[in-house]
Amino acid sequence: MQLQICICLAVIWCLLEVVSSNPQTLLLNQGCSPFNVTSFSDFSRNVNATLTELRGQLENNIYFAVAQEATGSDPVYAMVQCRNYMSKQDCISCFTTASSQIRNCSAANGARVIYDGCFLRYESNVFYQQNTQIGHQGVCGNRTATQQSVFETTVGGLLGDLIVATPRIKSFFAASSRQVVGVNGNVTVYGVAQCVETIDERGCKACLDVAYANIQRCPPKSDGRAVDTGCFLRYSDLPFFGANHTIDIRPFLKSGNTSKRNALIGGLVGGGVLLVLLILLLLWVKTSRNKKAVPQGDAEGAPELQGPLSYTYKELSFATSNFSEQNKLGEGGFGEVYKGILKNGRVVAVKKLAISKSERVKAEFDREVRLISNVHHRNLVRLVGCCSKGPELLLVYEFMANGSLDKHLFGEGQGCLNWKQRFDIILGTAKGLAYLHEEFHACIIHRDIKPGNILLDRDFQPKIADFGLVRLLPADQTHLSTKFAGTFGYTAPEYAIHGQLSVKVDTYSFGVVVLEIISGQKNTETSLDPTAEYLLKRAWRLYEDNMAMEIVDRRLDPDEYNVEDMKRIIEIGFLCTQSSAALRPTMSEVVALLRTVSSLEPTRQPTRPAFIDSETRIGPHEQDTSTSTASSNATNSISELSAR
Repeated sequence: MQLQICICLAVIWCLLEVVSSNPQTLLLNQGCSPFNVTSFSDFSRNVNATLTELRGQLENNIYFAVAQEATGSDPVYAMVQCRNYMSKQDCISCFTTASSQIRNCSAANGARVIYDGCFLRYESNVFYQQNTQIGHQGVCGNRTATQQSVFETTVGGLLGDLIVATPRIKSFFAASSRQVVGVNGNVTVYGVAQCVETIDERGCKACLDVAYANIQRCPPKSDGRAVDTGCFLRYSDLPFFGANHTIDIRPFLKSGNTSKRNALIGGLVGGGVLLVLLILLLLWVKTSRNKKAVPQGDAEGAPELQGPLSYTYKELSFATSNFSEQNKLGEGGFGEVYKGILKNGRVVAVKKLAISKSERVKAEFDREVRLISNVHHRNLVRLVGCCSKGPELLLVYEFMANGSLDKHLFGEGQGCLNWKQRFDIILGTAKGLAYLHEEFHACIIHRDIKPGNILLDRDFQPKIADFGLVRLLPADQTHLSTKFAGTFGYTAPEYAIHGQLSVKVDTYSFGVVVLEIISGQKNTETSLDPTAEYLLKRAWRLYEDNMAMEIVDRRLDPDEYNVEDMKRIIEIGFLCTQSSAALRPTMSEVVALLRTVSSLEPTRQPTRPAFIDSETRIGPHEQDTSTSTASSNATNSISELSAR
């Protein structure tokens, strides 16, 4: 009997859940980009991957999520947002409806749909910072409210407070209600304001101001909405969210009205202060007008190629404290790198290119930088912007919190990486190179893969830096100059000696880096023992003697890895460094080999690698020697360089 009662109660509870379910799938706005993708199959696959990732995040009770997938020629950046008053089930149900609806855009490289309950958008360009775009609109209901005059006043007051308070709330979401006594009874208005979480407070306020202007035409209609790319505003005379989701917005109004107004009044006292403010304002307006407008991809018209943001030299000098030594992050092959903080608070890395501003470089700079800025992959450092007008050419990159890999292998952080982190770095670097070689619409050969050019984000995931810049080098710069087009110890011999360039040059460098990651030793580190062998040569000798595990970093916990797996990855490193470039695998093949759990096929065992004997080295003082002399010296020091 008790069991039957329990079952009945459970059924009743489920029925109540179904009855109360309200995914709020009234379609308010939809749009498709007028531009089509390059490869529909790649784009469709990326859309599916991002939608799957977004769903997974929503299932973890998250109401706002972003995802990206950059496989192939057409990357996808996606965003979903549910109203915070929605239940998890209703949020996922709304997302499911949106996922189906948004596919009607077919081959368009961008699309968005907005419902009462959720918002979904994807583009081939990054749009997360957008707040308001063409296509924003107000959507008014059909029913007219009672006590129209009181109702209109109440709506205006509630929405006005919401657009002030919401940008100051951490989650950019506020739900509130207001009740006013009318002649014929009480008038109650319910309102919600929400912004996407990837914009800042100023962007949220700007979007809600536009939304407020659009929704003002709706009263005395009993309900109204305003939709935009970065925010949502709604009111109604009927409750559309639970009382438990209402928040007290009064504290956020006080901080905005009373204290700031008093501060403004105090600040304006005195003619001298007013004059200074006016001068600063005029300078700001002048600077703003000088900035180039940046094309933004959206559902109404996303450009196929989005160029980098254009910064002034003064902006970047200010961001880096005049390129102070305290802000210097390091020095790479293409110049010095500085940490900078932009006016919007974003932390970036600013690179001063160590190349002359010749007429040829000026002509190439915009074209090459535009190409690089459209390379989007999770394992490639993103180019944010540039500066071509000033004493130096500057590039602005996303900031990597954990610096370069070499610091964690050979520098101050050596020994801190566990095996899982090291394997993730190996696999992620391989994926990034595979994208550059085979998946981007233009094949990009890096030419200088080494730990110093592999940066690590907060989660120690790898991102390759300095790709695509080599064509900006002076025409007379030889391939032997380690400052620009390669680093001794990582450069493939066919490129170092004969200038024969192919994607297999990067494969060779990657193989050397794999062995360094496994061993924790630098390939060219022999300073402590002049008679010592380079890592690649020593590792191969141990491999031939069936002692490959001797090169594994002693600081790694043996319980963290499988011996056979480690041997297989060492063999993959040797496959990449074989003397014959034709025998080296492509980077997409390397990715596949790293993902497999079986041993290498007998027909694909590595052959002897090409390496430089320790008796003959090309030191830094020889970097500027002529091609013929350097080639002659290097040829004498190459072991087993097979004919290609």
